[in-house]
Amino acid sequence: MIEFRSVSKRFPDGTIAVEDFSLELPSRRTTVLVGSSGSGKTTLLRMINRMVDPTSGTIEIDGEDIARVAPVPLRRRIGYVLQNSGLLPHRKVVDNITTVPLLEGVSKRDARARALELLDTVGLDRGLADRYPSQLSGGQQQRVGVARALAVDPNIMLMDEPFGAVDPIVRADLQQELIRIQRQVAKTIVFVTHDIDEAFLLGDQVVILEQRARIAQVGSPAEILANPASDFVADFIGADRGRRALRAVHTDGRTVLIDRDGRAAGVLLEGEPGE
Repeated sequence: MIEFRSVSKRFPDGTIAVEDFSLELPSRRTTVLVGSSGSGKTTLLRMINRMVDPTSGTIEIDGEDIARVAPVPLRRRIGYVLQNSGLLPHRKVVDNITTVPLLEGVSKRDARARALELLDTVGLDRGLADRYPSQLSGGQQQRVGVARALAVDPNIMLMDEPFGAVDPIVRADLQQELIRIQRQVAKTIVFVTHDIDEAFLLGDQVVILEQRARIAQVGSPAEILANPASDFVADFIGADRGRRALRAVHTDGRTVLIDRDGRAAGVLLEGEPGE
């Protein structure tokens, strides 16, 4: 579990990015931090692996104050996926994935075998292992970035708008791939996005942030949709617009869901999810 306790961050230029932020992020679940530009979401994420240190307050991982852990060892045990994949352009795919395991003392043979297994995990052909990042599509590069983050089997994965730089079709594929991978490996994922649809799709826990990382609402997607905590939240999620506001229409013995604009949004299925 990751816990923020009264965390604030003031940068040297006087900018207050985070002000008195407290929250528990449950283990083996995906917590999504969502907010507009300048809401402090990336600063919060980067505090977890000490790329940014708080001005005040504490952050604990499984009860351990991370301020007492040296930054480099801490980062090596936490996976990190960037928006642009962050791959080293002069190194082959397999070498990018094996970077941290080799630093941690894993043999080159075992690290390569693990890298090939991870290509399977993220849905890439093993034949890509000896290519360079420039020879891959943007979506493939992001998948390699996820594989690299998983290379040392971390308990925690930090994902900073990882799908924001790819086109909408590839982004949808990567979102579904992340859902599949999370079902398979069950990591504690902290995901940053400005897209509320992405937040609701991926998050077990969604944290909607205002400026200075003030929490406007935290809950499951269903809880937030059912009961927005404020006008700000209702407006941010579009509670009364388009496909957020649905009504049921019975047609040919089926229940069809219609959005606010009169468009069919889906069919209501009987039974519980997963049945």
